[in-house]
Amino acid sequence: ILITPFDSQGRIDSDSLQSLIDFNINSGVHGIGVANGSEIFKLNESERKLVTKIVIEHVAGRVPVIINTGAHGTSLAIQYSKLAQEQGADGLMIIPPHFMPVGPKQVAEYYEAIDSQITIPIFLQDIPQSPISPSLALELAKKCQNISYIKVETSPSAMKVFQMVDATKDVLTIFGGAGGSYFIEEMRRGAKGTMPFCTQPKEFVEVWNLFQKGDEKEAINVFNKFIVPMNRLEIQTNDLFYHLHKQFLVKLGIIKTSHVRGPTMLPDPISQSEIDEMIELMSNK
Repeated sequence: ILITPFDSQGRIDSDSLQSLIDFNINSGVHGIGVANGSEIFKLNESERKLVTKIVIEHVAGRVPVIINTGAHGTSLAIQYSKLAQEQGADGLMIIPPHFMPVGPKQVAEYYEAIDSQITIPIFLQDIPQSPISPSLALELAKKCQNISYIKVETSPSAMKVFQMVDATKDVLTIFGGAGGSYFIEEMRRGAKGTMPFCTQPKEFVEVWNLFQKGDEKEAINVFNKFIVPMNRLEIQTNDLFYHLHKQFLVKLGIIKTSHVRGPTMLPDPISQSEIDEMIELMSNK
């Protein structure tokens, strides 16, 4: 999942975004996503359209591009989904309404309405604020021709992945989420991938490759050495991960500034020193 790079004035930095895309594709990722980790909830309508345009055009078919088009209103989600499809997205990730959560019947109606208006694959997104049960996921996959995947992010995610795989069998392809924090555990239970942040693509790809080859021991070693320290620091607050990942990408020379759009809680001095230590450790590995 890409972050959205901004310049020091908070404007979208297209050059840095293109650099970030190349960094990830050259590291071997299997796809590129634009989602909540991209601060899309802080983008206006024209900016959302611009980011999608830059990403799709610069990826240029090298890997699939998935755009998050969920919204709190059905008609708005349909609008976002149709636009992303028109712009050339390969698939959509659609979060259920969660500001004022509704019941399973209404969630099903929401997805069915969107599905009827598009023709590209849909990722369901299972989140703590509006969880999708395995039975509902199976129902939607059977009713909706485009629903082919689900990203599981409801804790405990490893157990939820097991339940989802068991319930949906081969009807849905299961992905993990939550920054890839439980990637190993999720793959053991049948998840086919994850959608982490875009700062450590090489390491995540290496873990995936090792696991697919059957070398789980080395996959765990790589995961624990490089990914766990970053994830452990980033999950302390909802906002800290933006600062951590953007500062890391600046250190790597991938993006130009670590600007996070407001409102944002700046790291306290101790948290900032911990970020600095982590970035120094990971950039010199």
